[in-house]
Amino acid sequence: MSVGLREFQIFAKPVGALCNLNCRYCYYLKNNNLLTPGKKPLMDDRILEKYVVQHIQTSSGEVIMFSWHGGEPLMAGIEFFRRVTALQRKHWPDGRRIVNGIQTNGTLIDEKWCRFLADEKFVVGISIDGPGNLHDMFRLHADGRPSFSKALKGYRMLLRHGIVAEILCVVNAFNVREPLRVYRFLKDLGAGYITFLPLVERCHDSETEVSEISVPAREFGEFLITVFDEWVEKDIGKIKVQIFEEAIRPAFGQEHTLCIFKETCGGVPVMEYNGNFYSCDHYVDSEHFIGNILSGSLSDFLDSPQQVAFGERKKLLLPDYCVECEVRAMCNGECPKNRFIKTPDGDEGLNYLCEGYKVFFRHSLPFVKAVRETWKNKCT
Repeated sequence: MSVGLREFQIFAKPVGALCNLNCRYCYYLKNNNLLTPGKKPLMDDRILEKYVVQHIQTSSGEVIMFSWHGGEPLMAGIEFFRRVTALQRKHWPDGRRIVNGIQTNGTLIDEKWCRFLADEKFVVGISIDGPGNLHDMFRLHADGRPSFSKALKGYRMLLRHGIVAEILCVVNAFNVREPLRVYRFLKDLGAGYITFLPLVERCHDSETEVSEISVPAREFGEFLITVFDEWVEKDIGKIKVQIFEEAIRPAFGQEHTLCIFKETCGGVPVMEYNGNFYSCDHYVDSEHFIGNILSGSLSDFLDSPQQVAFGERKKLLLPDYCVECEVRAMCNGECPKNRFIKTPDGDEGLNYLCEGYKVFFRHSLPFVKAVRETWKNKCT
């Protein structure tokens, strides 16, 4: 297995799309066809060990990062993750560090989970869409019960145990109208790191229309501007907001760390509980199936012509309208899954969120330039 310098983040899904919630906007639900009726999916020990070994071998940096996703990965149970950390220790390479991240809805967190996550130094991402009425609008149990109180209890337990907890907030057609209420609520929770994820859900019967709960593009940009202005005034150095951090990177000649803003993609593939490897979290389908870890290697999957071509298409299919845009370096056309509307010139492939990103990035430019000049002056 040849290993070159590469950056990647594999979303490993120990129970596939299985989840204890039934969130209205969850795009994982369409992947339930990967599940066997009447049988709980769970990555078996043979697949797990092969994955751990190959992930370590394929990683080239000093820090080896594992990312556990779902569905709801906590449904795999603590004993599964005890096997994960035991295997990591068994195959731990000298002089390097292993870090585990896990994304959860927070409702299953209890003292036992917290002790384990704290002992193993997991970084935990937890989904909270704002105050209770906004969070519970879409994040419900299968029987319709709200999830906010359990999620909030889980989040607070994580903090009490000293666990690094990052908040993921899905911005939809409703909470987008209350940017400061959402942001201040998350800030009051003690959030040190916030990601705002725009909800774009395409209608099944239309190539260009989105559902009524999708965030309107312009309103998303205005949401970001409102939060950004408050963040600049009060919270720089206290709270990291992912998209604001990304907006600054091009000014320093740094590549984006977030895949949606990179020139090319393909560095965030998915491995399902059965060992199947797919090009991207948003493309878990037969067309984007690369192989199975039991009969192939992560290194070969990442370097395969199919995966490389998948990543290159993001740049190659960028419309001229985007190529000539003054804030292209800050966006690079965002995620290909959202490129389904036409440019003002009638060309295909414009991102649905373009209008919102454009107004936000233009608004942030003076601040970004000021930060760059301040940095230059300190270096001279």
